[in-house]
Amino acid sequence: MSFNVLGKQGLGIEGPLRLVVVGAGGMGRAWIGTIEADPAVELVGVADLYPEAAEAAAAGVGRDLATGTDAVELAKRTGAHAIVNATIPEAHHPVTIAALRAGLPVLGEKPVAATVAEGLALAAAAELTGHLFMVSQSRRYNRGLFQAKRQAEELGRVGIVSVDFFQSPHFGGFRDAMDSPLLLDMAIHQFDMARFLLDADPVAVVCEEYNPPWSWYAGNAAATAAFEMEGGARFTFNGSWCSPGLETSWNGAWRISAEHGSTVWDGEGEPQSAPESKATADDPGDGIAGSLREFTAALLEGREPMGRVHANVLSLAMVEAAIRSAAEGRRVRLDEILDGAYESALTATADADILAVLQGWPSVRDGLNRGSRK
Repeated sequence: MSFNVLGKQGLGIEGPLRLVVVGAGGMGRAWIGTIEADPAVELVGVADLYPEAAEAAAAGVGRDLATGTDAVELAKRTGAHAIVNATIPEAHHPVTIAALRAGLPVLGEKPVAATVAEGLALAAAAELTGHLFMVSQSRRYNRGLFQAKRQAEELGRVGIVSVDFFQSPHFGGFRDAMDSPLLLDMAIHQFDMARFLLDADPVAVVCEEYNPPWSWYAGNAAATAAFEMEGGARFTFNGSWCSPGLETSWNGAWRISAEHGSTVWDGEGEPQSAPESKATADDPGDGIAGSLREFTAALLEGREPMGRVHANVLSLAMVEAAIRSAAEGRRVRLDEILDGAYESALTATADADILAVLQGWPSVRDGLNRGSRK
């Protein structure tokens, strides 16, 4: 699967990549600040369904900036080359479909969509249009994570990856009322990081979620999940969003166990290995700034990025599989989630061209592998 490489020569521009941010909430404002700090890109507009929200976010930039309620219209009006989709998950699918159909590459916030079924439709849309849709799994962009991966690679076959995640945020708002706040809103980061560390996709999961008696969340704010990964390795996640005191970093505290030694990383500092490793890794950038840098390089220089939609769908599938396992008290295979999502996507997709792409996949795994880089 290929996408249109929009190099500077092809775009006919001499300056930076011009971007419109869609969604003027907290995450949209974070993207606005990140884009403003990157000389390789230029923010040319902010779109939001609520005009006053877009105008307020644009005013914070301190210069004249176009706004609107329709991302595609605004991109055409401002001559944008791509959009950054920072809307809520429920809007990821329609906003991204519209942009891809209009010839605009998209850098989207995680998760890829509200459901795996919508994620599959977005993969098909990217394939159909030939335009890049990259999902920003921002916690991949951490030098410590890259360093831990390099160190572990020197220790032989990796058999076990585990992460402890313990935080106690008082968000207020929708997270406090969610059924599975930790698994739905946070764990996808660690699930995706594990796929990166292992260069492997999930096979099956056993998960239990629960809520400590002192929790201020209505839904289950703690969970333990054990994933079987391709090649037989295991990944275990043990986490809580209501555990004050001696908290881990937001990246979690990691241990990678291989046949000749182990690597540990606290999620913030330098990883350590025994036996000691001298392996070094390139700096991938930090958080969403790293995602933006990779997206820009993919478009302007033709590089293959992490996070292409085809490669990212399985990170969301891990979340859906873990929630189903916890709800039904059984081991859930990822193919069960993918096959069910595929049938849902076939039923829900009204765009005949996108539907034809989905129907042309020999299987879900085969379809996702057409553009996959873990």
